[in-house]
Amino acid sequence: MSQTDTARLLIACDDQPGIVAAVANVLAQHGANIISLDQHSTDAEGGRFFQRTVIHLPGLAASRPALEASIEEVAERFGMEWSLHDTSRRKRVAIFVSKYDHCLMELLWRQQRGQLDVDITMVVSNHPDLAEAVRTFGVPFVHIPGGTGPEAKAAMESRQLELLQGNVDLVVLARYMQILTDDFIERIGAPVINIHHSFLPAFIGANPYARAKERGVKLIGATAHYATADLDEGPIIEQDVTRVTHSESAAELQSRGADVERLVLARAVQWHAEDRVIVHGRSTVIL
Repeated sequence: MSQTDTARLLIACDDQPGIVAAVANVLAQHGANIISLDQHSTDAEGGRFFQRTVIHLPGLAASRPALEASIEEVAERFGMEWSLHDTSRRKRVAIFVSKYDHCLMELLWRQQRGQLDVDITMVVSNHPDLAEAVRTFGVPFVHIPGGTGPEAKAAMESRQLELLQGNVDLVVLARYMQILTDDFIERIGAPVINIHHSFLPAFIGANPYARAKERGVKLIGATAHYATADLDEGPIIEQDVTRVTHSESAAELQSRGADVERLVLARAVQWHAEDRVIVHGRSTVIL
């Protein structure tokens, strides 16, 4: 089956009778075959309805305008938010990183192995340390020094925006140790996924694993979420944890945490790339 003839239809609206039938009817009228369908309702009465449908339609490119016009008619009737994503168009991803390389390398390795269906267009860093490692994957590495003070921060983000605007569909913060400004997030024109350890807010700031060791934590984990103006309070995409014991040093805890971080981030990016994530307020639905 040619990827050029497949697409993913995402819809969200207030739950009500007839949604699935109406959407399926429109797809059938245009000759589209439903390959898979996942749906979720927050409540049978007064809830919010979400659906992800993968379709195959021969000659999709030529048929798309008419199909979208019909979907829009159904959307107006049910008050739907909807989007149609061509699976042949891989999402263009920019990765931001500082000095920690574990999350970055996981994404580059998976993409190279064909396990992550994205195009990594560039790696942007405020440090030059990872330049050679990135270039072995054939990916451009752009070093933009951070500097100190508001003027240096503004200059750095201005240069980053020049690179990103109109050129990427997703930005991934793979342990990028800089705080993004509200203005940058608003102007970037693409979603941003961040990863961090799950100690927040208990051990915020520097050396969280050392302080976690002092407190005798028994679980460490990681959280991947969309970045918003609320920094680490954006909608959560994926989380995971691993058990630890008193016998492990702070360095061992950090190593265990890095393993969780890279796997959680890889899953979050993969789900986003496959159009499985629908934002619902401050939460997400994964279909």
